[in-house]
Amino acid sequence: MEKFFTAVSFFLLTTCIYSQQLGQVTFSGGADLSYISFLTDQDVLIRITEDGKIIEWGKELLSDRYNYYAPRLQPFMGRVEYYGPESDSVFRGKIKSIGTCVLTYYGSYEENNKVGKLKTVGTLILDYYSNFENITLKGKLRFIGNLILEYYSSFVDEAFRGKLRSIGNTPITYYSSFEDKYIKGKVKSIGSVSYTWYSSFDLRGGLKSGLFRQNIGGVIYILQ
Repeated sequence: MEKFFTAVSFFLLTTCIYSQQLGQVTFSGGADLSYISFLTDQDVLIRITEDGKIIEWGKELLSDRYNYYAPRLQPFMGRVEYYGPESDSVFRGKIKSIGTCVLTYYGSYEENNKVGKLKTVGTLILDYYSNFENITLKGKLRFIGNLILEYYSSFVDEAFRGKLRSIGNTPITYYSSFEDKYIKGKVKSIGSVSYTWYSSFDLRGGLKSGLFRQNIGGVIYILQ
């Protein structure tokens, strides 16, 4: 009997640990980080900005005829709770849980660059660049669990200045300001996957090679 309860406890613990994960990274216009999405154990996506604000949550809808996902998430029909009037004023009224996923926020006593921002998504701890960092970095996500997010500094080519440079071991590069005007600043590669774009002489910036939706290192990267 003791072995049975030990096995059950281990199962519940591992379920909790792996119940939330970084699911998607989405770029708008194929160039700028739009939002980062976490996937919960109920297959709910929670989309947040790079400065830690929740913008949407729900489930993806796949078209019946084409391999196309609707840009807007379908409403989550499960339980959603919010922090009440007894909570710290900086996160009072914010989302407390979505289904089984509990969310916490940095309180009013934290560093200025963190106050009110998302602190945890389930078991994942989020951290941010401090006010002492380069101006293009401060306030942006720095850690998602043990994954570090790096950005291009203010001293590099203006076409990718301040943009996401890497997530964990996955580097991200962009076309420079010396490229065609419809290509500069767009994603050039994510990890080992390369992207090419049509120039102003043809389809004016449309994706020429590479997939709009690509699984790279266990994370879905989406170019909208």
